[in-house]
Amino acid sequence: MLSAVLSTVYIVICLLLLIVVLLQQGKGGDIASAFGGGSSQTAFGARAGATVLTRATTVLGALFLLGALGLSIIGQRGPGSVVGGVGAPAPAPQQAAPAATKPVAPATPPAATPVQPQTPPAQSGQKPPAPEKK
Repeated sequence: MLSAVLSTVYIVICLLLLIVVLLQQGKGGDIASAFGGGSSQTAFGARAGATVLTRATTVLGALFLLGALGLSIIGQRGPGSVVGGVGAPAPAPQQAAPAATKPVAPATPPAATPVQPQTPPAQSGQKPPAPEKK
């Protein structure tokens, strides 16, 4: 139960993180920065103030990592057994042995049909024998 709830929350966090990352504007990805025409010489572009989207990305990224860690710890334990906590069935009460029983005769096999001998193939110039009629 707990694993299902955490998995659902984790999926929602993943989807929100995906949306937030895709909504952000790229930094320095235009054609001018490709040829050295960028306005800043820093490695990751100009430093901008933290917007709502960058803060949301940070929070959702941290929740993503914590959720992955938590689900992996829960998953190591494995699900509980289906029969966990169920005791063994009660043994059947011993019945008294029946008094002298007669042995059962084996069933008789059905009447066997006689096997007809096969005739050798007809040699050239001879007619094959006609099959017998019953």
